[in-house]
Amino acid sequence: MIDMNTKYEKLIKILESEIPFKPEIGLILGSGLGDFAEKTKIIKTFATNELPDYPQSTVEGHKGYIHFAELNDKKLLIYQGRIHPYEGYSIAECVLPVFIAHRLGVKKIILTNAAGGLNHLQPADLMLITSMNTFNIKKELAQLIGLATTEMRQRFFDFPSAKINSIIQSAALKEQVLLKEGVYWYSSGPSYETPAEIRMTQKLGGDAVGMSTVHEAVYASALGMEVGAISCITNYAAGISPNKLNHQEVMETAELVKEKFEKLIKKIIELF
Repeated sequence: MIDMNTKYEKLIKILESEIPFKPEIGLILGSGLGDFAEKTKIIKTFATNELPDYPQSTVEGHKGYIHFAELNDKKLLIYQGRIHPYEGYSIAECVLPVFIAHRLGVKKIILTNAAGGLNHLQPADLMLITSMNTFNIKKELAQLIGLATTEMRQRFFDFPSAKINSIIQSAALKEQVLLKEGVYWYSSGPSYETPAEIRMTQKLGGDAVGMSTVHEAVYASALGMEVGAISCITNYAAGISPNKLNHQEVMETAELVKEKFEKLIKKIIELF
């Protein structure tokens, strides 16, 4: 079992000694969504490649910065980029942003991602994640349980936070942003799903598919944090469109949806 406090003791001490304030709200920005950080008042930035033992993201659209920022009089901890299991990292490494946020006092966290759309979802839609699923959930949870106390395990499925989802829905209404809802299906990657896998996912209730977020949400809720998650639908899932999937499409669609995404996130933070 990995002792996160021991493994990342040096990293946490550096952050605790240099942070400008105690953050209230955490935000992890997914592929193509990192530009939101520039819409806030950034007080201090840490490059993750300069922090000891911090895994480095190798994916386009994940810059590798931790920002301490302010927006609407709220103190924010923003991750501009995340770490994925398909990059070769363990689940323990991939939940490090959540662990850091918790150690620094964050009580509420919003997770965002780029995902492929199924069913009623189309590219440029925003989807409030109402539940999550994956065939690998037991394997993922087994690794997370090894990082958790008995008290944490009793909270593992407290996702999404009903309070945070209500705030997200209110923000969408106030800003007149169309926010769809659905189930996020996690695939470990690194390759996109096959058309046959997508047909199976549809039959098993999945509305969007992606390669992140589930382990972060589970671990955050296990730590007692309030968690909400939003997917930006950047492409049709495999087999739905005749076009071949590629990461460039993800980035291009994220650019198109950026304005309404930023408007929604700003209002959510205001309502917290």
